[in-house]
Amino acid sequence: MTPLKGPCWDELAELALNHVRHSGAEYGDIRIQHIDTQIISGEDQRIANIQNIQDLGFGVRVLYDGAWGFAASSIFSIEEIPRVAELAVQIAKGSASINQTRIQLTAEPIYQGTVKTPWKLNPFDVPLEDKTALLLSVMGLLHQHPGIVRSQASMWACRDRKLFVSMDGAHLSFDLMAVQGRFEATALLNGRFASRGFNTPHLRTGYELLARANFLQEVSRVAAQAREKANAPSVHPGAYDLVLDPEHLALTIHESCGHPSELDRALGYEANYAGTSFLTPENLGHFRYGSSQVNLIADNTEPETLAATGFDDDGVPCQRWEIVREGLFVGYCTNREVATTIGDIRSRGSNRAESWASIPMVRIANIGLAPGEATLDQLLSEVKRGIYIEGHGSYSIDQRRYNFQFGGDAFWLIENGKRTHMLRDVIYHGITPEFWHRCDGVADANHRGRFGFITCGKGQPGQAGWMTHPASHARFRTIQVIQGQAMP
Repeated sequence: MTPLKGPCWDELAELALNHVRHSGAEYGDIRIQHIDTQIISGEDQRIANIQNIQDLGFGVRVLYDGAWGFAASSIFSIEEIPRVAELAVQIAKGSASINQTRIQLTAEPIYQGTVKTPWKLNPFDVPLEDKTALLLSVMGLLHQHPGIVRSQASMWACRDRKLFVSMDGAHLSFDLMAVQGRFEATALLNGRFASRGFNTPHLRTGYELLARANFLQEVSRVAAQAREKANAPSVHPGAYDLVLDPEHLALTIHESCGHPSELDRALGYEANYAGTSFLTPENLGHFRYGSSQVNLIADNTEPETLAATGFDDDGVPCQRWEIVREGLFVGYCTNREVATTIGDIRSRGSNRAESWASIPMVRIANIGLAPGEATLDQLLSEVKRGIYIEGHGSYSIDQRRYNFQFGGDAFWLIENGKRTHMLRDVIYHGITPEFWHRCDGVADANHRGRFGFITCGKGQPGQAGWMTHPASHARFRTIQVIQGQAMP
């Protein structure tokens, strides 16, 4: 598949939008996109899979008489472009004929420009032999440690080149890169299995992220913790103070803070895929979401974060705003369609699509927990009986993002201010606002980590969204912990 470049993309965009203009539609745009993805994965000291995926196509979106129409194709021809544009128009007209609420987009200046991810090393230019050699070295070293019976290691890279052109005159070009790497060791001791992993975050940068990750230096720690975890006792159910690390908090924030703050979900537009939200519009500016320690900031402008794309798929610039201020719920993630429903005169720039084949929708921003003033040692020192949790594990949350339970990748008992030994089978549960009310300490910016997701599901047909959730370690008092199913 050969990507189309330069004037050819512009000519095709103009051909499509001319057709939309002549239809009488009030708005139209086109996204032409070429996505390269490489995934290299290994297991048990061998390279198991290498995928090189190219995806190229275009999508046309039309607003006609207050209703959306969308159509897409992977065929680039003089005949196909107007056919797809006309299909989008006809879908919009059909939607308008049964639509009871007329969509009105918020006003937005017209932007033209180019957005490019800064990188030092293009991961697609790094020789395949170098990348596979690193993964094989990591797995080989893991198996040198007693008790390690399985290993996994992988790298992922994605380059997204996109042109966005609107009927209003917006013209935006994108060249976006992202990378990630990870490995995992599984130990078998006394008939019990346990796994422990290490990973970089997914970030918008180049291969230099993996080059500086020091995978080989992390091997001994990961192997030792996998063995300790296999021998660890199961947790005794009860109430504990929890200290959560940034990677673990990324998932907790994502599920209990990110999804509830999507305005389309709060309005009930998104109900079938993972439910609605308890943060309905009448709560804006009034609902006490957490303690005064809780400040949740949406920042789609922070370099290297996944939602920092310069502009969203409405052509609106990425922004920074507050979701929760000192425990009070004050902001949503919005797009040009839904912003007016809460009286906003402008979108927050959170409209994103998975690919050229998908219509954009409101997606979670880079929502992060703002740093506090403590150190990790200070957070731990004030815990008499607690659990320290690192990494992601199992989770579940109800259809309104209210009742939840979370696991993790590794757990340590805290006794009298010190981490002692590892635990197994830890699952904590709670109710979202009650849980965040129990946050009484957040570590400072020196402890801040940036972890996120490229698999956030939403919509029908389903789409995967990307976002980062920065955080420092945080402490939560008197949280109920139960014992998960122990491995035999």
